[in-house]
Amino acid sequence: MKKYVLAGMIALGILSMGAQESTAPAITLQKGDVIEIGSPSTQKYKYIKFPRANFIVQRDGVKNYKSALGEEVMVTDIKTAKDGSRLVYVKRQDGKRFFNTVNTVSIQFEKALATHEIKI
Repeated sequence: MKKYVLAGMIALGILSMGAQESTAPAITLQKGDVIEIGSPSTQKYKYIKFPRANFIVQRDGVKNYKSALGEEVMVTDIKTAKDGSRLVYVKRQDGKRFFNTVNTVSIQFEKALATHEIKI
C-alpha cells in the first residue's frame, strides 16, 4: 500500500511540474530607451509603421527600407491600446529623419519583438 501511495505522489509531482506555465517576464520600456531595428519577417516591415513608398517619393526621400536595418532608435512615447498591446513611438538616435521624410514612426511592440523586427 505504501508503494502505491509513494508512486502516486511521484506521478502527481511530475505532472504538476509539466503543467506550470513558463511565462516570460514582461519587458519594461521607458522613454529614452534604445531599440535596434532588426530584419523584417517578410519583404516589408509588418509591425513597424514606416511611410509608404509613394509618400517617400513625393517628399523627395530615399525609398530604401534596407537602410533601416540595424538602425538604433530611441523611444519617445509609449501608449497602450484597448486590447492591451503597447504602441511605441520612436525616432532615430542620430537625430536624422527616416528616409529623409518623417521624424518618428510607430511600432506595435510585442508583435514586432516576437517577429524579430526589433531587438532590445
